[in-house]
Amino acid sequence: MNAISTAEMYLQDFHQRQVGVTPAAFAHLPAHAASATYASSYEVLTSLVPAVDTPLTVLDLACGDGHLLGLLAARRQPRLQLLGVDMSQGELAAARAALPASVRLLHGRGQALDLPSASVDYLVSHMALMLMDDIEQVVREMHRVLRSDGRFAAIVGRTFLLGEVNDVFMRVFKPIASTELPPLRFGDRRTGSEAGWRELLDGSFADVEFDDIDVPWTPTPGELWTALLDTYDIDRLDDGARQRLRTAFLDAVAPLQGGDGKVATGWGLRLVRARAF
Repeated sequence: MNAISTAEMYLQDFHQRQVGVTPAAFAHLPAHAASATYASSYEVLTSLVPAVDTPLTVLDLACGDGHLLGLLAARRQPRLQLLGVDMSQGELAAARAALPASVRLLHGRGQALDLPSASVDYLVSHMALMLMDDIEQVVREMHRVLRSDGRFAAIVGRTFLLGEVNDVFMRVFKPIASTELPPLRFGDRRTGSEAGWRELLDGSFADVEFDDIDVPWTPTPGELWTALLDTYDIDRLDDGARQRLRTAFLDAVAPLQGGDGKVATGWGLRLVRARAF
């Protein structure tokens, strides 16, 4: 396994400073798929874990502060064993404080899971796999720990912001990022497309399926900017560049406000599902 990279060191630092930031962004917003609406993008994943009386082991890879595991634990499903892995000690500490003692939490990376082979029935992950280094090794580890016919389901990014707001943001962000944002590559580009996922999963997984998941939101421009402060690239800007971006973005997005002072936007996600063989 490769040594931890500069990108992963940054992610560890970010999540030590910003524990619980991902649920803060997503857990309170309904998620819309083509066939259904869910209470959140986390609920999209929990809906895929069956409520059965037979033994079932579920692993949340990059579990963060344990929000998804908490939703599953709340079922009180007697024979449901829950596992969480994360590389952030801060997030795991928050998860441990919030979750029942029966939930097993492990400090680790997706590239080397400290779990027996063929020990997991369902592997889920929320907004993490597209950030991981050496994604091919992560996929090998996912396949190793899943039982034959075990299921994999992940929410990953599809587009940054929904609607015209995304175009406006990119128009003002790119010139600042090109000169002010230190280079840092997160993850593997293939995780951003269906074709890339098919390539990554080919040979180990079957029944690969995708669903676009929209998480619409109508914040004020100020509320949206506050949320954007918790994204990796804006966090990495220095104070001067961040202030210039704020001014440029708020000016550019103002014409998109409705009569209530809000803008129509949200987050564009993708659900990836597959079966191990």
